[in-house]
Amino acid sequence: MTELNSYAFIVVICLLIITSYLYNIVSRKTGIPSVLLLLLSGIGVRELLVYKNAAFAIPQQVVEMFGIVGLIMIMLEAGLDLNVSRKKLKLIRNAFLSALFILLLSVLACSGLLFWYLKEDYLRCVIYSIPLSVVSSAIVIPSISHLNQMKQEFLIYETSFSDIIGILVFNYMIAGNLISGTNIAWFFGSIIFTVIISLLLSFFMLLMLTRITTKVRFFLVLAVLIFLYAGGKLLHLPALFIILLFGLVISNWQLPLFRKLNKWISYNQVSQVSHLMHSLTAECSFLIRTFFFFIFGLTIDVRLLLDIEVALTGASIVLLLLGIRYVYLRFFLRSHIFPELFYMPRGLITVLLFYSIPEIYKLTKFNEGVLFFVILVTSIIMLYGSVFWKKAKVQTINDEMPLMDEN
Repeated sequence: MTELNSYAFIVVICLLIITSYLYNIVSRKTGIPSVLLLLLSGIGVRELLVYKNAAFAIPQQVVEMFGIVGLIMIMLEAGLDLNVSRKKLKLIRNAFLSALFILLLSVLACSGLLFWYLKEDYLRCVIYSIPLSVVSSAIVIPSISHLNQMKQEFLIYETSFSDIIGILVFNYMIAGNLISGTNIAWFFGSIIFTVIISLLLSFFMLLMLTRITTKVRFFLVLAVLIFLYAGGKLLHLPALFIILLFGLVISNWQLPLFRKLNKWISYNQVSQVSHLMHSLTAECSFLIRTFFFFIFGLTIDVRLLLDIEVALTGASIVLLLLGIRYVYLRFFLRSHIFPELFYMPRGLITVLLFYSIPEIYKLTKFNEGVLFFVILVTSIIMLYGSVFWKKAKVQTINDEMPLMDEN
């Protein structure tokens, strides 16, 4: 990137953080997702640099690194915000089935379209379709604060499940030998193993947090979580389970499942840890999200989006994704149609999976502009749904006010 001296670089970083904070305020007032504003800001800065003939390059590893840390923080934040109870089992089940079936149907539809259009190996088309079919929790979760609690929890669970299932299916597809008994056994065995090891690690980390008396505790746990996630990825394990379950264990320590462990870790101790984790994860998620989406915006070349083939292919994919989501929500989850229908953005996890496609599975005719097109358009669709829902809610309140006054 264009060279900056140390002080100028610090000024730029601080201005970006301040701008991101202002975007959060705008988001709460208008319903416009702050991450979309960051993405558009990155695109705008890129175009300004191109206009000024300023040479710059964003290494793919930088985007990927911020994406990985951001995904961990957002998944941890989601786990900390979710309370499990018998009353919510139906909602959790509906969210899981929604994530599973919409993802699988989207993969089938998108892979069929790519196979028909590109005339390349179908397996490769399937692998490319998985990133395009995963709903981004990194964009959805920060953008639902104006929804009611039930809709918030449904979208948090659904997008978290979508991320996890998408990564599981993606890792299975790139492993090769799809119908091998060994691979199938490893696939399901790795899920069971990861859930068990996640619960054990969660207890160990909670014990560590409650026993450490020094002020520096959170970043030690964060380093352990990132280490476990990276190690799990290297072993092709569903490492997001570790992060999500750690957050869920902290936020649900009152459940009978953990009652026997209270002699080692009391509920009051966990409540203190929960308060600390909530505060710090919110701050860290904000910071990482700010840098990731701005830097990702810097990597998007809008000229690729002007290509007629990119626009047609991207628009066809978006229509397929939207249609599948509408049909499933309309006929199977009638209580979660609007605005949930519009909360289908592709983002952080799409980019991470796309960059993880091995060379042997690369499509020679696939244009990266299609990826950028789908990410931008699905984010704009969410923007429309978010703003429309907020305006409808305000209008409903205003319409009810005279009735309340008369009473």
